[in-house]
Amino acid sequence: MENKNLNYTLGSKVVMKKQHPCGTNEWEITRIGADIKIKCLHCGHTVLIPRIDFNKKLKKVISLEG
Repeated sequence: MENKNLNYTLGSKVVMKKQHPCGTNEWEITRIGADIKIKCLHCGHTVLIPRIDFNKKLKKVISLEG
């Protein structure tokens, strides 16, 4: 298994591998649990993703907040 830097907290800004249809791939984490809820920083759309899938799709953490 690939071991990435998975240091993120509530309010962290992250970059995902695939971009959202609105044209950006920057998101903010709004909920952490078994599922992770992220909000698009461009259009405000929210998505709930299982933690395992989120960790696979995460490219990098931009800033740690919270």
